[in-house]
Amino acid sequence: MNISENEIQNIIREVVQNVVNHVENKNISARSNNWGVFDDMNDAVNAAHMAFLEYKERSKQCRKTIIDAVRQMSLDHKEELAKMTVEETKMGRVEHKISKFVNAANNSPGVEFLQPQAWSGKNGMAIDDYAPFGVIGNITPSTHPGPTMINNIIIQMAAGNTIAFNPHPSAKKVNARIIQLANKYMVKAGAPENCVTCVAEPTLETAKTLFAHKNVELLSVTGGPFMVDLAMEYPKKVVAAGPGNPPVLIDETADLELAATEITMSASYDNNILCIAEKEIFVVESVFEKFMDEMEKAGNYRLSKDQMNSLSEKALELKGKHWLIHRDFVGRNANVLAKALGINLSDEVPLLFGETDRTHPWVIAEQMAPCIPVVKVRDFEDGVAAALKAEHRFKHTASIFTKDMDRATHYTRVLDCDVHTINGGTLRGDGGDLGEGYFSHTIATPTGEGICTPIHFTRKRRIMTHKALRFI
Repeated sequence: MNISENEIQNIIREVVQNVVNHVENKNISARSNNWGVFDDMNDAVNAAHMAFLEYKERSKQCRKTIIDAVRQMSLDHKEELAKMTVEETKMGRVEHKISKFVNAANNSPGVEFLQPQAWSGKNGMAIDDYAPFGVIGNITPSTHPGPTMINNIIIQMAAGNTIAFNPHPSAKKVNARIIQLANKYMVKAGAPENCVTCVAEPTLETAKTLFAHKNVELLSVTGGPFMVDLAMEYPKKVVAAGPGNPPVLIDETADLELAATEITMSASYDNNILCIAEKEIFVVESVFEKFMDEMEKAGNYRLSKDQMNSLSEKALELKGKHWLIHRDFVGRNANVLAKALGINLSDEVPLLFGETDRTHPWVIAEQMAPCIPVVKVRDFEDGVAAALKAEHRFKHTASIFTKDMDRATHYTRVLDCDVHTINGGTLRGDGGDLGEGYFSHTIATPTGEGICTPIHFTRKRRIMTHKALRFI
């Protein structure tokens, strides 16, 4: 058999590259702290890239087996991870964290979303299918760091990618623990090592390294506006979950008991740190006091106008053009906020609430704490205008309680959000255990994907066979 000189050179290059890859892989493994946790972000990305070169050859059925292992890990360790999250971040409630891990495990969409499309006709056959990008550079938040990471691992690895994470510094320990557990479960299920990685000490500089790395093909950001804006500066595709300030409108036809019960369930969940949760309520004046009575019956504590003002002075601050809540109040129990006013309440009180005007800092800010302002509006039309202004055109989430479906239709068209609920808590709009449809912790409003699925982390590719494979 004759082999050309070019073929010999190609064989030599392939052998040399394999040796180099093997050495680099060994060196990266040696620098790893443990099961995907690295001291250096470059090492974390390169390890995830090595894993991708192997993982991309796996079938969708194999991917399902691997991400099912991650689902099981989340269920097996939900109590440990929930307690660890609250201890490290000082936010939320353990029982709600547990339910979030269960929800992420059971309801995050998987490979079933990646259904190819085919066309057959006189010119042959064409097939569109979904291919991975490669390594995804991922930013996770401090508010719900564990479930977000679980959800992202499932949907992004279902799409065939591997992931390098830069967790929020306030949740670095629990996120590192999840990375380690996920890799152990996945390797046991047949995955390559280091399919998901992170840096042990995440900083702004490690985030910039992640964003700029040549082996990172796509950026997935669930964090504050600063991180979203930073990611947008890099010449890469970005899937970004932005801020929300979900308003609720209650008109005179609404079931007020239902409204109070649903809002209490949703806005108090994990102490209101989810961006999809209700942040301000607008009530038509003819039913205002009746609604406030129902809120008290639901177990919430009513503050006076003066107390709402006083708490805002203690908990909120104006930074530039934006009202922000002090870190010490984010995601804390309602009785912690009440204590700042000298009020002693039970740990079981779900929400503080009180009347404010529509320009109050509690209304303007995405407060992310279990204190919700209630604003009196003249009528339905006035309420729509007030809700639209309070939502800040984020187009994230909004809800309405009404028995008039024409009004509900008008409201959803005017506010034009990615998620709307009618006669239910806003958390129900994200599907999963509380609603219908699939669930995701990445609601990508700024970049337009909405509630994300594996499809949003794929490249759509087509193959065309001309004059062939037309069997009908």
